[in-house]
Amino acid sequence: MQSGRDPVDRTVSVGLARTLRLLRRLHEAPAGKLCDVLFEKFREVFGAYPRVFGSWFFDSHTARYLSDTYGLDAMCNCKEQYGTDGYTLWGGYYGQAYYPSRENVFLPAQTAAHQIPVPLFRMLGSDPVYQYDTGMNPETGAQKVQGVITLEPVYNGAGGGVPRWVDWFMRENFNGDCLTFGYAQAGQENSFGWPHMKDGLEYQFALFEKLAAEGRITVERLGDTGRWFKETYSETPVSAITAHTAYDDDGKNSVWISTKWYRVNLYSDHGSFRIRDLHVFDESYPDPFEDRVCTANEAAYESLPIADGNRHSGRGTVAGIRILRDGEPVTAGPMTFCDLGDGAARVDYGAFAVEVREGRIAVFSDGDFVLENRIGQSGNHLPGVLSCGEKDLRLCYGGAEYGLTLRQGTFEGPARVRSENGKVEAEIIVRGEQG
Repeated sequence: MQSGRDPVDRTVSVGLARTLRLLRRLHEAPAGKLCDVLFEKFREVFGAYPRVFGSWFFDSHTARYLSDTYGLDAMCNCKEQYGTDGYTLWGGYYGQAYYPSRENVFLPAQTAAHQIPVPLFRMLGSDPVYQYDTGMNPETGAQKVQGVITLEPVYNGAGGGVPRWVDWFMRENFNGDCLTFGYAQAGQENSFGWPHMKDGLEYQFALFEKLAAEGRITVERLGDTGRWFKETYSETPVSAITAHTAYDDDGKNSVWISTKWYRVNLYSDHGSFRIRDLHVFDESYPDPFEDRVCTANEAAYESLPIADGNRHSGRGTVAGIRILRDGEPVTAGPMTFCDLGDGAARVDYGAFAVEVREGRIAVFSDGDFVLENRIGQSGNHLPGVLSCGEKDLRLCYGGAEYGLTLRQGTFEGPARVRSENGKVEAEIIVRGEQG
C-alpha cells in the first residue's frame, strides 16, 4: 500500500460490460489507468481511497493492480453460475473467502508466494442444495443459462423473496458446521428497482436485526470482515457450508467443502447419495484473459473438473460419484457432520462416511465397495485422461495436468476405484505436487 492513502469502508462496483467498453477506449493507456480513474473519482467524492473492491467479476490484472497499488481489505465477486447474465464462473471456491492466485483471481493460491494478500468473498448466498443443479435435466443435461436461487430478495419462487426460504437459509448457513466461519452477503443490485426487492429486503433486514440482537450472527461491513480474515488466516483456510435439510424437503442434505486445493460437494436425496462435484484448484492455471482482451459480452472462468453433477449429466444419467456394493448404490442414512480439527471434517451417513482434509479425501465403509464416476455427456467440461494406473490417475483440462494418487484403494479404470479394507483415500495432484 502506498503512503498517504487513507482507508474508507466503501465498495467500488464495476459491471463487466461497462468495464470492457472503457477498456477498449483506454487500451493504449498505461496499465491500471481505468482503476486509477475510478479510485481518484472515489477519493474526490468521499475523501479517501476505497478499501473494498467488488464486481460481478473482474480479471486478475485488476485484482493484482489494486492490491499492489492501493492495498485493500477485501474483494468480492459473483457466486457460482453457468451462463447467467453472460457470466460462467464454474468450479471455484464455493463460499466464504479465499486468497486468490496472482495468476488467476478465480482460484485460491496454494502457496503464500502466489497469493494476492486480499481475501476474496463470494457474493449473493447461493442455495447450497438447489442452486448447483437448477435447470438440469437428466435427459437433456444442464441449461446453457442457469437460473438463480440465492439470498437476493427479488427471487420469490425460491430464494431471498420467500420468508420461509430466508429463515431456512439463515438457520443452515449459520448452524456452526462450517469449520471456520459462516458468511453471506445480503442486498440486491439496484437495477431491479425498489418495488421488486422491497418485501424481501425488509423481511431480511428485520430478521438480521433480530438474529444479531440474539448474538447468533454479526452484521458488519465487508471491510471489517476482510480485516478480520487477514488477521486470522495467513493462507486460505478449509471451509464448509452444511445444509442438513433443503428448505422444502427434510430428506435432502448437502455439504460443500472448499480447500485451497479443491472443492467437493456431498449430496444426499432421500438416501440416494453421490459426490455431486469435485473440482481441483491450480494456482498456475492462467486467467483466460491474461494475454488477450475479452471482446464479447460473455466471460468464462473455470477450474479443473474430476466430477461434475451438473455439466456431465444427460442421456438419462445424473452424473456424480456413486458408492456401489454388489453393483447397487449404497443407501445413505441420516447425515451428521463432525469437525475433526485442523481443517478436517467427517461427514457420516450411517453405512459409510466421507472424511475431507486440505489436500485429500477419503471414503470409509464397514465393507468393501466401489466408487464409480458416472458421466452422461462427454462433450462439456470433461477432462481428458492422460494415464491411469492402479494408484494414479492423471487428467488434463485447458492445458493443465492434474489428478489423484491413491493412498488406499485401486483404480480399475479412470472412472472406477475399488476399496481396500473398506476404505478409499485419495490425494489431489496438481503439477505433480501432492495437496
